[in-house]
Amino acid sequence: MDYQTYQPHIDLKSLVSCYWTLEIPKQSQSQKQRIVPDGCIEMAFILGDNIKRYTSESEFILQPRSMVLGQTIKPFYIEPTGYVKTFAVRFYPYGFANFVSEPISNLANKETPINQLFEKKIVDDLEQKIIEAENTEQRISIIEKFLLDRLNDEKTINTVVKNTVDYLLSTNGSVSINSILKENLSKRRQLERNFKKQIGLSPKQLGKVIRLQTALKMLLDQKSENLTNVAYESEYFDQAHFIKDFKEFTGINPKEFINHENLALSALFYK
Repeated sequence: MDYQTYQPHIDLKSLVSCYWTLEIPKQSQSQKQRIVPDGCIEMAFILGDNIKRYTSESEFILQPRSMVLGQTIKPFYIEPTGYVKTFAVRFYPYGFANFVSEPISNLANKETPINQLFEKKIVDDLEQKIIEAENTEQRISIIEKFLLDRLNDEKTINTVVKNTVDYLLSTNGSVSINSILKENLSKRRQLERNFKKQIGLSPKQLGKVIRLQTALKMLLDQKSENLTNVAYESEYFDQAHFIKDFKEFTGINPKEFINHENLALSALFYK
């Protein structure tokens, strides 16, 4: 697997986490890969063979060739049909809402073709340019022009929402929403509404995903089998709480995660 990340233009770096590419040669026997929630929204272009996304144990759909992957709160499975070549934009949790008028909650737990979110003629032109580009640098230049041309006023994102997300990120999701709001607890209901519209998850759900990311990275970097230490370092209340959240978002126990064959892609992204 060849996975590379690239930094965005300075005018986009507050909204775009990175651009990434993934290339995997065609395998003699393809294997399902479990994708774990990461709290981000992604715009992806499939440049290789088609990719299946499983909707049940045996049923699947083919992912759109250009799509926006909304927020997810459960793991899902994908399977390449051959050669994998993908170019994608990874947005911060509040990033994508600056480019569309569509409520972000409408994109949750599914893939949305890009031509359903932007004018079809413009998207057709964008897709063709991405396909014909000679290299990743050209693709980044093409997608950045597309995004900058559609960048809404940053005030699109509610200040309290942005500050809450930033604080959750800076504390690895270990603080409660009440402690973030402090004296503004009366704004919690409003925050919940704005989060659903602009992030696609509730504040609590996003905090849980961010905190899980911290634990996943520890498991991958250190390959620690001491779950008590991982739970403590990730600021879970106790090991049982950690295991419960872990299973909720990955579908398996922490000890199974490190060497689980169908988590190779998720492990690559988290590293």
